[in-house]
Amino acid sequence: MNMKNIKNTDRQISEAVKNEINRQKNTLELIASENFVSSAVLETAGTVLTNKYSEGYPFKRYYGGNQFIDICEDLAIKRAKKIFGAEHANVQPHSGSSANMAAYFALTDWLKKGRKILGMRLDHGGHLTHGSPVNFSGKLFEIVSYGVDKKTQMLDYDEIRKIAKKEKPAIILSGASAYPRKIDFKMFREISDETCAYHMADIAHIAGLIVAGQHQNAVPYADVVTTTTHKTLRGPRGAIILSKKEHAEAVDKAIFPGIQGGPLEHIIAAKAVCFKEAMKPEFVEYQKQIVKNARTLAEELMNNGLTLVTDGTDNHLMLVDVTKIKLTGKAAETILDEVGITVNKNMIPYDNRTPKDPSGIRIGTPALTTRGMGESEMKVIGKIISDVLKNPDSNGVKLKARSTVKELCEEFPIYNTV
Repeated sequence: MNMKNIKNTDRQISEAVKNEINRQKNTLELIASENFVSSAVLETAGTVLTNKYSEGYPFKRYYGGNQFIDICEDLAIKRAKKIFGAEHANVQPHSGSSANMAAYFALTDWLKKGRKILGMRLDHGGHLTHGSPVNFSGKLFEIVSYGVDKKTQMLDYDEIRKIAKKEKPAIILSGASAYPRKIDFKMFREISDETCAYHMADIAHIAGLIVAGQHQNAVPYADVVTTTTHKTLRGPRGAIILSKKEHAEAVDKAIFPGIQGGPLEHIIAAKAVCFKEAMKPEFVEYQKQIVKNARTLAEELMNNGLTLVTDGTDNHLMLVDVTKIKLTGKAAETILDEVGITVNKNMIPYDNRTPKDPSGIRIGTPALTTRGMGESEMKVIGKIISDVLKNPDSNGVKLKARSTVKELCEEFPIYNTV
């Protein structure tokens, strides 16, 4: 990046950005919700499109001078609909949280009716916006929750059906942010039909896998689908909402003028670029490799004595229960950070600890797959993680780990393959 202008204007910000670039280059990013955008997406996000106000929608704006903005947003809409097979797409949400908020409002007529939502518990793999009491979803809506089976640690659809029949929610929400197995969206549709509920799906984590045919597509089975664009989809930070035609007007009104004003058109254009990249055959191979890498890494961690929730993974992420090696999630995150491996502390099902210092860590493979790493590298990384976590006080183990991490980062530079 040429940061001449930033450096001349604000040396402190310039220095922070430079340091962040070096951090990304020289660490192994294993946070499941993070990725590296392509050079094309990065360039688009930094264009003069950021200068334009464009309240409204393509060809129906409240400001003049939007003829070229309209082209960009219209392309984003058309491409989003194509890659997901959706009837309608709104590409303006600033984040996954705002997309979920708008979707809730669209389906519940702005709280006038149908305020009850059935979603996945945060500590079992759901998201804050799926009903956490500290989040707007838990504050504005009546929330009932489902979780995973205590023995298998997987979704129990019969139990979800029982809860739905008893509670009669207006919306049944499928999707998760820390669930390592496949989700049966068709089953959620059947349960929703049986209980006269809307089915809403949050596919933020697995959107890229869905586009590439590596996971069942939620779009045919849900009334409304939300997703971020920056995880497995490998686009800019932002979100979109997909829906059936019958909900299109409600969804659009919920975003604007409902909860947002001017859209971020430089980011929307970057979303359009991301969607075009997702149409390429290479994208399918990339998503396949994400899954292969996750399975290999999970197997290596287990082979080296670590305990994984559900004993493995079907998608891009895994949860490690570190209590078995007498660590906490916070301690494990810190220890790995010391050797250049970035993960995040995370609650595990039926966790006895708190979100600030839970019993597990969440690990994902999208970012390392973007750098070009494959199964052989996952085996090396799995061994490093296991050795470091099982020997947290060994400077020798940490020194060797840091050296191997450095070698991998040099062999697989961030912008060599994207």
